[in-house]
Amino acid sequence: MTAVDAEEFFDFQPCSSAGLPDPAPLLENLATGVIEILLGVREVQQIARWVTESTYELLTHRALDARRARAGRRQREVPGFEISSVRTCHAADGVVEGAVVVRSAGRTRAVAIRLEGLDGRWRATSIGVL
Repeated sequence: MTAVDAEEFFDFQPCSSAGLPDPAPLLENLATGVIEILLGVREVQQIARWVTESTYELLTHRALDARRARAGRRQREVPGFEISSVRTCHAADGVVEGAVVVRSAGRTRAVAIRLEGLDGRWRATSIGVL
């Protein structure tokens, strides 16, 4: 077995949407987790099992930047928020793109998440907070 064959064999294996659960609850939970990470209430490690390595690294950097910004403003209070709506679009078999609208007292944000079926479960391959 060559190194390329071994990498393909041991890498994440895509799977069909048919064998995966409804992605809407995961989209809502991931959006909540991401907002809490950016607010400094949750650690990135708590959602590590639902994201790919590159997404985990991106969230780690965003959380660090958010922590620095909060320290500069000396912000101690954590604003409350609620999930307003969850929209899903099945882009392809084994791929779901979702948008979760999150509302707080002074701001409304959207969390865009791309889920892919990998190794028999949904994993977030891309997350963006708008």
